[in-house]
Amino acid sequence: MTEIPQRGMARTARLARLPLGVAGRATLGIGKRLTGQSAEDVQAELAQRTAEQLFTVLGQLKGGAMKFGQALSVFEAALPEESAAPYREALTKLQEAAPPMPPEVMHRVLDEQFGTSWRSRFTSFEDLPAAAASIGQVHRGVWTDGREVAVKIQYPGAGPALMADFNQLSRFAKLFGRIFPGLDVKPLLTELKDRVSEELDYTLEAEAQRQFSAAYDGDPEIVAPRVVASAPKVIVSEWLEGTPLSKIIATGTQDQRNRAGCLLALLHFSAPQRAGLLHADPHPGNFRLLDDGRLGVLDFGAMARLPTGAPEPLGRLTRLVLEGKTDAVITEMQEERFIRKGMEIDGDRVMDYLRPILEPLAEAEFTFTRDWMREQAQRIADPRNEAARVGRMLNLPPEYLLLHRVTLGSIGVLCQLGARAPYREIAERWQPGFAA
Repeated sequence: MTEIPQRGMARTARLARLPLGVAGRATLGIGKRLTGQSAEDVQAELAQRTAEQLFTVLGQLKGGAMKFGQALSVFEAALPEESAAPYREALTKLQEAAPPMPPEVMHRVLDEQFGTSWRSRFTSFEDLPAAAASIGQVHRGVWTDGREVAVKIQYPGAGPALMADFNQLSRFAKLFGRIFPGLDVKPLLTELKDRVSEELDYTLEAEAQRQFSAAYDGDPEIVAPRVVASAPKVIVSEWLEGTPLSKIIATGTQDQRNRAGCLLALLHFSAPQRAGLLHADPHPGNFRLLDDGRLGVLDFGAMARLPTGAPEPLGRLTRLVLEGKTDAVITEMQEERFIRKGMEIDGDRVMDYLRPILEPLAEAEFTFTRDWMREQAQRIADPRNEAARVGRMLNLPPEYLLLHRVTLGSIGVLCQLGARAPYREIAERWQPGFAA
């Protein structure tokens, strides 16, 4: 089966209209300048309108466009409030919503994956999806043993649709750069494209979910639902009831925010050591705060596989920075290729660049805020700043790219939550090399 051609054409048409809309707004902006409106006011209005159109379009799409929007959504906390406010709601919708596939299409997928008698495995099955995302949608049912289950079904033709969207979105990198200053979206799109085959293989995802579920079995703070049955395009797992982090970000109490943030940090640091995996899709739609206070983890398609745990040099380097050992930091960064061979760089400048980023690990507890995230983003992104100049001299080795993105994404969600968490204590317990 393939995606209905008209839908694919409509998706391409929506994406293709984006740069035209931006060009039109830019022309309108010139007109407003000529009538006396300040450059700052015009730029703010253009950014707002561009963002509104961008996320409205992404919100209407499945496939790569929606997945890309979800990846961007975790960086929303870094945006200026006047730019972020108009489309924060649209970003939240991207985390859990997408147009559902028709029931007859969904039934055909189940016929192919589980056989035409698949209904005999359930005592009940809801045709209306409970959630829909970039690659598949989730239906609620009851398994024959009485367990409530979530049935994750992949959209037909999801693979070609994802690749087509990523290729199209790559053309608009500069557009996204206007909304997320300092964020180079091309490496992000390349990484998402490279991981498509993994995320489309639900057999591989089910294996990762089983690893997570076993690693946290009986844990008082984190739960990953057990897999009940799986096939290459369908996963059946135990239903997990709870409050999505997106809802807590919008309306949660401070206690809920702190609890969710603490557990999200715990998951980030502990999973490589306990499961040999790092959940690599940290947007809020993938997590639930359960009534008993545990963090429920969903969607195991995007994984960083770390069979020996998190890299020890990262923890050691972080500790050396916080201890102020400049010479040791430079030596370590050279050995790990964060500083290219032959590059001469002033150690004090490097320390000034790194210390503010590591503030959450310098204190017993740290309050993650949008203001702090914006400050860091502006400090590193503005080419006029010393930090930006130092950053351009440093190197991020390929083996650390995914870890870097996931860590930034996780911190972005903590800042959206406005959570206060014992980040240092959690890192000392779980990050190899960090504890002295």
